[in-house]
This record gives sequence, C-alpha cells and structure tokens, in this order.
Amino acid sequence: MPELPEVETIRRDLQRKIVGKKIARIQVCKPKIIKGSKTALNKTLTGNFFTKINRRGKLLILELKKGEKFLLIHLKMTGQLIYQAQGKVTAGGHGWPQIDKLPNKYSHIIFTFVDRSQLFFNDLRQFGYMKLVDENELQEVLKKFGIEPLTKGFTWTNFQQVMAGKKTSLKAVLLNQKLIAGIGNIYADEICFRAGVRPSRAVNKLSSAELRKIFNSCNIILKQAIKYRGTTFNDYVDADGNKGNFISRLKVYQRAGKKCQRCRRSVIEKIKIAGRGTHYCPRCQE
Repeated sequence: MPELPEVETIRRDLQRKIVGKKIARIQVCKPKIIKGSKTALNKTLTGNFFTKINRRGKLLILELKKGEKFLLIHLKMTGQLIYQAQGKVTAGGHGWPQIDKLPNKYSHIIFTFVDRSQLFFNDLRQFGYMKLVDENELQEVLKKFGIEPLTKGFTWTNFQQVMAGKKTSLKAVLLNQKLIAGIGNIYADEICFRAGVRPSRAVNKLSSAELRKIFNSCNIILKQAIKYRGTTFNDYVDADGNKGNFISRLKVYQRAGKKCQRCRRSVIEKIKIAGRGTHYCPRCQE
C-alpha cells in the first residue's frame, strides 16, 4: 500500500501537472471505484478544474474551483494515478501491464483535460476509491486522522500524548492512522530500526529516550523516503509511471534472513505484529 512518502510524491507531481487544467470529460469504467453518485461526480467535474492538491496521511484531497467541492482519492493497496500528456507514451519499458499501455483493463477512471492530456486511475485489486465531498464532509473525514509527521502538529509534546499509557506494541501504534497518520508497514519497520527499538515492545514500557528516538526517526525516515520518491516493490509508481528509489536504502523491510547492514553480525528476522509482517535486527534493536 502506498504510504505517506509515495502519496506525497504523487501529490507533488499532480500539483505541477493538472492544477488549473479544465476537465473535458470523465470516463468511469468501474463504477465500484466511486463512492457516492457517479452522476453527481460527472456533473461536478466536467468543465471544472482543480485549484490545489492536498494530502492527509495516505489520502489525496483535490480541491475544485466551482461549488466548494473536494475529490478524495485513496489508492489503498494497488492504486495508481498516472498522468500522460498528449501523444506521450508513459512508463515505456517497465513491462508492467498496469502502465505499459494506457488505457488498459486496469484503467478504471480516466480524466481527459481540454489539452487532451489524461490522468488514469489504475487499480489492479480495485480497493482504491474516489469520493466527492463538500467542506463539512471533508472536515468530518479529517477528524479521523491522528498527528502527522513532517507537519507543525507533529511536536514532541503531541507525540508524547499519543503514546501515553498505550499498552499495545510500538508497531501497532505506528500503524494506527487515528493516532499517527501516514505511516504504513514499510516505514514503521524502518523507523523502529533507526531508533534501535524492537517493534514488538509495549509502548508503555519504553523510556523517554527511546520514545524521543522514535519521534525523531519518524520525521527523518519519511523525509528521506520522499526525497527518493518512495519505495516500489510491486505496484507503486509516481505520476509519470516511474518506480520509487528508496528501496535501495531500506535497512530491514523485506530483508529477512539477510545480514544486518549496521552490525554486520546478526541477520534480519521476520515476525508478525498487529497482523503484519515485521522485520527487525535482534542485535541492533532492544
């Protein structure tokens, strides 16, 4: 599933590519992707344009010019948003059926702009969605998100309040979007490794120094991942259809059985925490 760095990369790409472009038409090839009325979506978007693209956690928020409406897009596990300028072949040579030729059977929603450029919502497993909301509905959605790294609200004080008294595992808290927004399985493991703390530890048993390391690592790891345009294992691509480059900098995630890059003595182990495969170094993380 695309996490904060991947969704932020797409947000920045789309901010440059589609903001201000008038939408000529929308093709909805898979109605189940739309939450709410397909007719209302078509009516609102056709002839309209996006003025700004925001993000909250893993959720994209596209602001519309007319009618004070917002288009919410969640990519879930395998969703992609791929932009293609008129006459340009996107992502050629990757060999991925989702993107080598657009549109294709995975292209469930297609935006066509007046300059004939297009934006494709591709989704192999069809868990992603789009939803049109007004200001009040948007605020109700935003209330469900916790504090978010790399924002002003992600302070040491707020982080301590979120962690206070939690008896569940550190990994479970990091994955809980109602507590901390944007972190998923990949970056939770990498954050714990950088902090030197085992993801299985109960949060209420962590020292203040350990919590401070976790807090700092959240910002550092996610900032680095954005710099390298996210991590690609299977389906994630940026708005141009290109893979993320952070995979070469992962220290523990998907490295089970391989020698730890830090201590060079232990091997990375994999266990299950909060229903998710979890990677750590038994020597470097206490």
